[in-house]
Amino acid sequence: MNGLTAPLNMQVHYISFSAHADYAQTSTFLKELMPPNIILVHGEANEMGRLKQKLISLFADRNTKIISPKNCQSVEMHFNSEKMAKTIGKLAEKTPEVGEAVSGLLVKKGFSYQIMASEDLHVFSQLSTANVMQRISIPYTGAFGVIKHRLKQIYESVESSIDDESGVPTLRVHDRVTVKQESEKHISLHWSADPISDMVSDSAVALVLNAGREMPKVVVESEPVKDEVEDEKKAEKITNAILVSLFGDVKLGENGKLVITVDGNVAHLDKQSGEVESENAGLKERVRIAFQRIQTAVKPIPLSAS
Repeated sequence: MNGLTAPLNMQVHYISFSAHADYAQTSTFLKELMPPNIILVHGEANEMGRLKQKLISLFADRNTKIISPKNCQSVEMHFNSEKMAKTIGKLAEKTPEVGEAVSGLLVKKGFSYQIMASEDLHVFSQLSTANVMQRISIPYTGAFGVIKHRLKQIYESVESSIDDESGVPTLRVHDRVTVKQESEKHISLHWSADPISDMVSDSAVALVLNAGREMPKVVVESEPVKDEVEDEKKAEKITNAILVSLFGDVKLGENGKLVITVDGNVAHLDKQSGEVESENAGLKERVRIAFQRIQTAVKPIPLSAS
């Protein structure tokens, strides 16, 4: 080293190192991608803030979400995507009609969805199903026909049959719950556990328990012969008594009409037609309405002609 100056055989360039990429590089990259969400991380807070503002101005015409979270700050993003489920197995054997409902199990594996029948679950997946058969025995010594009659009053579908194995009478309620007359002293209910069948079985159990209680004997009595003349006399007597209580002076006239006198005003009432004759309009209306209401109360409601 003798103090001589060596020639500089190189060039020096200055490159911006703001968040690993400057605005020109970042904006060019984002313009090509046009993403709906932009998250700015791993940079100095002030520089990231300025970069965020420039990007907001750049993508002002687009619905672009730009976020510059702080350290350890969680970020939520919503992605709209179509989910498609494919039917397989027995459900795929028949093409459903437009508007027809398809019932099955939806199985998700990764990002794929499949709809299959419950009996195909063990075939197309590693899952398995099991049915729980339930049975309950209830003391009952009455007639089995009573249970059938009560069930038909509640449920629309009650089918009668004979059990193939035991030969005992059987009722099938909505094809879900089976009611058997096991013996003269008890009845059994059988069903496969599920919410609807459990509800039906609960009501059937309550029905059998209620029917098994001691019931009063039903005695069919002969219908008494109605005496129309006697009924008319009773109705006339009640009518006169009520009119007396309302108007005071009520007498039977020579022509069969009732003569009602109130404060010197006289009204004549025809008991057959209900017509009222009086020079006093107020008294006439009062008597007419009173008689009409009395007849409605004392006489039975007429049945419509069949």
